Amino acid sequence: MNREDFVFGTRAAIEAIKNGKTIDKILVKKGLNNELFKELQLLIKENNILVQSVPVEKINRVTRKNHQGVLAFISPIVFDNIENILPGIYEVGQDPLLLILDQITDVRNFGAIVRSAECAGVHAIIIPEKGMARIGADAVKTSAGALHNLPICKVNNLYKTVQFLIDSGIRIVAATEKGDKLYTDTDFDCPVGIVMGSEDDGISQQILSIANEQLKIPILGKIESLNVSVSAALMIYEAVRQRN
Repeated sequence: MNREDFVFGTRAAIEAIKNGKTIDKILVKKGLNNELFKELQLLIKENNILVQSVPVEKINRVTRKNHQGVLAFISPIVFDNIENILPGIYEVGQDPLLLILDQITDVRNFGAIVRSAECAGVHAIIIPEKGMARIGADAVKTSAGALHNLPICKVNNLYKTVQFLIDSGIRIVAATEKGDKLYTDTDFDCPVGIVMGSEDDGISQQILSIANEQLKIPILGKIESLNVSVSAALMIYEAVRQRN
C-alpha cells in the first residue's frame, strides 16, 4: 500500500476532509472517545463517510506510527452519482451500458474489469459502499489508468440502486452459472445493466430476485467457473458486438 493511500491521526483525518479529499473509509479504534475525535465524528456524519470501528491491531497492520486510533483511506478518484449520469447518456442518443459489481473483493480483478469496461465504452460502473476491493493506487495501476476515465458510482444500498435502474427503464441481466439462458442469446441492444458477482459467493440472492434475466457463460472444461474479470469482459463485449 502506498503512503499516499492513507493519512493517520485524528487531526490529519480532519484536515483531509476539510481540504476536500475523497475519503474511501475511516478505521477507528474501538472505544475511542475524546474531544478531537468528536470533531471528526461530526465531519464524518456531515460528509456521509463510511467509518468502521476496529481493533487497534487492524490499524497497526497498516501503520505503527502515532495514528491515535484513526486511519483514513484516501481515494484517488472522485465518485459519481448514477442519477446524474443517466440523463446525460440519453441526451446524446445512446442506450446506457452499465456494469454493476456485487462485492468484487480482489483488487486485481476489479482493476482488470474496469480496464475492459473502459475499453468497451461502458458508461459507468456501480459498486457498493461495503464489501468491495479498495480503490487505491494498486487498483488504478491494475486498471491501466482506466479508473480515471470511467465514472465509478459508489452506492450505500446496491439493491435499492438496481431497483432504481429498473424503474428508470434499464434492463438488468445477471451473470450466474445458475442462469437458464446463454449470454449470447439475449438482447443487449437496449438500455442494460450487467451484474457481476463476488469471487466467492456470486451475486446476492436479493439482486438475483429482481434481475430481468439470469445469463450463463458455457463452461466446457473441468474447471467449473471463469475468473470474474474474464466473465465480465465476455458479457461486456457481447453487448458491444450486438450494438455494432
